[in-house]
Amino acid sequence: MTEPSAHPLQPLLNDSVIAFRAPTQVWSAASGDLGVAPIHGMYHGDLRPVREAVLTCDGASPEWISMSPDGPSRIVFGGLLRALDDPSPDPRVRLLREREVADGAVGETITLVSRVAHDIDTTLLLRVVPDFAPMQEVKAGTASTRPWQASGAVGVGAPFTVTSGAHSFTVSAPEAQPRIDGDALVLMWDAHVAAGEAVSVSWSLSFDDPSLVVRGVIDPANAVAPTSDAPRDPRIDRWLDGALGDLDALRLALPDHPKDEFYAAGAPWFFTLFGRDSLWAARLALPVDVGMAASTLRVLARLQGDRVDAATAQQPGKIPHELRSAPLSLPGEDVLLPPLYYGTVDATLLWVCLLAEALDAGMPRDEVAALVPSLQRALSWMTDYGDGSGHGFIDYIDETGHGLANQGWKDSGDSIQWRDGTLARGPIALCEVQGYAYEAARRGADLLDALGESGGDDLRSWGAALRERFRSAFWVETPEGRYPAIALDADQRPVDTLTSNIGHLIGTGILDPEEESHVASLLLGASMSSGFGIRTMSTGAAGYWPLSYHGGSVWPHDTAIAVHGMTRAGLHDEALQVVDGLLASAEGFAFRVPELFSGDPATDTATPTPYPAACRPQAWSAAAAVTCAEAVRAARVSRPS
Repeated sequence: MTEPSAHPLQPLLNDSVIAFRAPTQVWSAASGDLGVAPIHGMYHGDLRPVREAVLTCDGASPEWISMSPDGPSRIVFGGLLRALDDPSPDPRVRLLREREVADGAVGETITLVSRVAHDIDTTLLLRVVPDFAPMQEVKAGTASTRPWQASGAVGVGAPFTVTSGAHSFTVSAPEAQPRIDGDALVLMWDAHVAAGEAVSVSWSLSFDDPSLVVRGVIDPANAVAPTSDAPRDPRIDRWLDGALGDLDALRLALPDHPKDEFYAAGAPWFFTLFGRDSLWAARLALPVDVGMAASTLRVLARLQGDRVDAATAQQPGKIPHELRSAPLSLPGEDVLLPPLYYGTVDATLLWVCLLAEALDAGMPRDEVAALVPSLQRALSWMTDYGDGSGHGFIDYIDETGHGLANQGWKDSGDSIQWRDGTLARGPIALCEVQGYAYEAARRGADLLDALGESGGDDLRSWGAALRERFRSAFWVETPEGRYPAIALDADQRPVDTLTSNIGHLIGTGILDPEEESHVASLLLGASMSSGFGIRTMSTGAAGYWPLSYHGGSVWPHDTAIAVHGMTRAGLHDEALQVVDGLLASAEGFAFRVPELFSGDPATDTATPTPYPAACRPQAWSAAAAVTCAEAVRAARVSRPS
């Protein structure tokens, strides 16, 4: 018998079902019921107003046999009601539970379908338990129900509102008999189904949260799947179809500029604006939606730092990391972040790189020109503030003691390790950040020239000097070969673990072509390639573990960034080999690739092993599908038949 845990546990996600339209989401069992697993509930923004919704028929649970998603926002659950059936061997009484999620609303239609020869009289009962627990408590495994009260329920079918502090939701259930039963709301329908007929009832719930700092979008999505006349792996089209649907449903805006959209980072925890995540997702998806890149750039430019503030990690010109409606506490990690937090070392550089690529991809020149002041501030942050320790590299350190200890994309506390497993001491200068900085300097200089602004030559000189320093300081020789270290530590020593970070260097220009080819070959080697993607850490490192968050798992976006670089560098054969692994992982996850998964080798398992707490969907994992399709297209163009 397994003993209960002595400390709170983060909810697992891998076997739960999601329907969503940001900023609203519903997590349930495959039956459609909510309440069994800790993640279950209806969420709006950073709150869980409802944690349980259980449907019964004549006091018993239906026998659920099917779960059919139709895009990201609609699911139909199917069950049998054999207690109401006739004696024939085939089931003839079915129950269908159709759920649809919209921005700020959840609706269900419950249909009884009969093919028996007699009439059916039965009672459907839905038990709904309000919660109003903050999202961060759910994530930490410490969620507790807030006090609530209901008002307005008078008579059959009358709407009523449930309130907790400033938060509320309104329930509408035509023909239902509502009541309060202890900690729950109960909706009851007496249903009469004539022989061979069907009867439907419905209920819906709308949320009101005045504290939200994000909102749903107004316009339909612009992304269009890339097409190809040449035959290609059908898995690409299946993955693209689902991924573009998820990206559509992940779109958000800020209330003061509802036309400027960005991708929320992912479900369930990150339905908000993230600098790095939103930028990379827009960049990987650029071939199908230039407008999303343009609007993401504008949204982040409006929040660009304008002063030095250690409490928020803000500096002039810096692009923010994360926006929340309230401070974010991660008790198990001793992290407390302010609502608008700037603790990211790479978002500012990625903003510049995306602006340059967006112009190349068709972003209107006048829209690019309007962002020149923000471009100049971002470049000034890079040259004036990015090198906090004065050693000549862009680096980071948390100055508050309760911010993020690591501020690159691998932001867990143990992600920057030596080969022997020892944690590196900050300030930390990550290898990929130097690559982003070199590309930002080079592309930023070109942008300034093209837009008639000064400063391009100075930037090129700055970038050239950084490139030479990188070549001198970062390359290491270990039993696994010669490669760039993941980082320099506080003493400017190269942290010698072989990691996926080096894949981000390809295509930035900081490596020469021979070095890019060499790095690609390392990433395709047995210690780094799982067969489903590129591991975050080599199996030769002491800290490697396939289910480590950043120390041996596979992150699809991380692998896709390497593909993006290989394609730009003309390493098409290598890119296609990596794409093949990602397609195998996509197939293994029914073409909704999660945030990350285990680094177990494909030779040992036919399908990838889930990382059970991985978000899904996640914007940059979905956008990886676009990158893979583009890599296949580019490879064909490079060698026409």
